[in-house]
Amino acid sequence: MNPLNNEVIRVVSRPEAIPTAANFRKDTQAVPAVEAGQILVRNEWLSVEPAMRGWLADANNYSSVGIGEVMRSLCVGTVVASQAEGYTEGDRLMGWFGWQQYAVVQPSAVVQKITATDIPPSLYLGVLGINGVTAATALHTIGAPKRGETVVVSTAAGGVGSCVGQLAKALGCRTVGLTSTPEKVRACYEQFGYDHVINYKTDDIAGALQDACPDGVDVYFDNTAGLISDAVMPQLAIGARVIVCGTASISKWDPVPMGPRVERFLLTRRARMQGFILFDHMDTYATYVNQLEALIRAGKLTYREHISDGLDSAMHAIEELYRGENLGKRLIRL
Repeated sequence: MNPLNNEVIRVVSRPEAIPTAANFRKDTQAVPAVEAGQILVRNEWLSVEPAMRGWLADANNYSSVGIGEVMRSLCVGTVVASQAEGYTEGDRLMGWFGWQQYAVVQPSAVVQKITATDIPPSLYLGVLGINGVTAATALHTIGAPKRGETVVVSTAAGGVGSCVGQLAKALGCRTVGLTSTPEKVRACYEQFGYDHVINYKTDDIAGALQDACPDGVDVYFDNTAGLISDAVMPQLAIGARVIVCGTASISKWDPVPMGPRVERFLLTRRARMQGFILFDHMDTYATYVNQLEALIRAGKLTYREHISDGLDSAMHAIEELYRGENLGKRLIRL
């Protein structure tokens, strides 16, 4: 194989708040030779996650990215060359290949082989990937919603939230979404099937929640923390379950921002509040992907993708995500 040049996005500094293009640098380097046990993947799709802010900002984060390293990212790509057993040229893979054109990786970086030919491969970074599997796993294992219960979801039009709302609705729950723009409100109603949607930027959140949830909130899928979640806590029903999946509304954790104390609400409502990180549940990842694939094929699970083209666009993508400019799963197409 002739030598290949590889464009990569590296981390050059830690952000004080939301990562911007200034925290990254694009380099060009030769693709290293593929050695025994390795795979060379040509990336086609790169993922952008809200969690990337934490990976960058905190050196002690559960998935911290070091200064000088290629930005960590889930990607979909095709095997160009392989010296690893079980992988051959032409295989399409989803895994931790990073923000770059090519990646030489060990099989341990691969999350799954994509064998379906009737489903767009980009979905394995969204509704059939970390977003959808997070939604399905957390809702099932922590939320455990029952028919007739009320499920409230923040960032209801996002990659995780839109899936949570649809899965809860399919279980016979009443669904209430919290989102930020008129366009996202429409998407929540028309595409994702929410029963009630609150625009947290223009509505009185507390009053709107009281109207939308007269019997209280049985399950709260929290992707934001902050003022939005502060408004939900007083509305918890007896026996409520709170899933802490993200803290998107908090721009800085040093020093830790202090807000209302939630202990009294958890105590008096006999509620449970639990954090969720998908990396703790990789043993069941494939099971949930299979379930979600079946829903996609049956036309029972809707999704939206927000796509930009070219590696350069990745450097601006996280700040765009936190400004709420995306509608659906944020992706970079190479």
